[in-house]
Amino acid sequence: MKWEGNRESDNVEDRRDEGGGGGGMPVFGGRSIGIGTIVIALIGGWVLGVNPLTLLGLLSGGGQPPQVQTQGPAHRPPADDNMARFVSTVLADTEDVWQGVFRQGGGSYQDPRLVLFRGATPTACGTGQAAMGPFYCPADQKVYIDLGFYETLKSRLGAPGDFAQAYVIAHEVGHHVQNQLGISRKVDQMRGRVSQAEYNQLSVRLELQADCFAGVWAHHAQNARQILEQGDVEEAMNAAAKIGDDALQRANGGAVVPESFTHGTSAQRQRWFHNGLENGSVKACDTFGARGL
Repeated sequence: MKWEGNRESDNVEDRRDEGGGGGGMPVFGGRSIGIGTIVIALIGGWVLGVNPLTLLGLLSGGGQPPQVQTQGPAHRPPADDNMARFVSTVLADTEDVWQGVFRQGGGSYQDPRLVLFRGATPTACGTGQAAMGPFYCPADQKVYIDLGFYETLKSRLGAPGDFAQAYVIAHEVGHHVQNQLGISRKVDQMRGRVSQAEYNQLSVRLELQADCFAGVWAHHAQNARQILEQGDVEEAMNAAAKIGDDALQRANGGAVVPESFTHGTSAQRQRWFHNGLENGSVKACDTFGARGL
């Protein structure tokens, strides 16, 4: 992936030297938090042996208000941190793409912020932990990532490559796009109105749409800046395959239980990322209107 020398985003907060920011399992209060945004954004607890449905139960928070914790002044990552520079550059690229897409559609895009942390950190949705994988909190419109996740992606999941890493960020930004468009809110309003299995299906459609939005970003970034190198698309497609619900359940040694899927199968995740990449259109990402996924 050709990224060095490109613009870096100013919307990156580095909390990695702040020592954890809270302990225990994450408790995210409030019923307004969308299942497809704050939950275990890519791999969830499957990689670390935790059932994501268990985490989802914790995330519901019993209807209590979100825990808003105080945070010191944000500072940018050091200039010589290559991985932080990479993340900042990818975030900047998503900003450029989505500002253009929204502007073309007659709207205005509000950039998210991206927080680098280690272990755990306070968020407007409660205490976020590295064990959750990268995630997006709609309450503060921030993407959170412990960069140690990338080693998990490479070593434990078998999905190496810088474009696979960029796909992770683009997927989370896709959740921010959904939040901006009001899609996440509409899905969350269905909580309690449908069965758990039906709600899981809505979650799958939300996640696949975020994959498609990641493809939309890649489409426009390639057209504008020719960021792709040989093998990059294959890296992203491989990552999408490794983090399908079916693949993660098999990797965890358990049975494949389609009713429990919240993110989609490997084939579905690949298909929708590729759909966004090929078409570059938000309309092409209507997973909720699609008969088949």
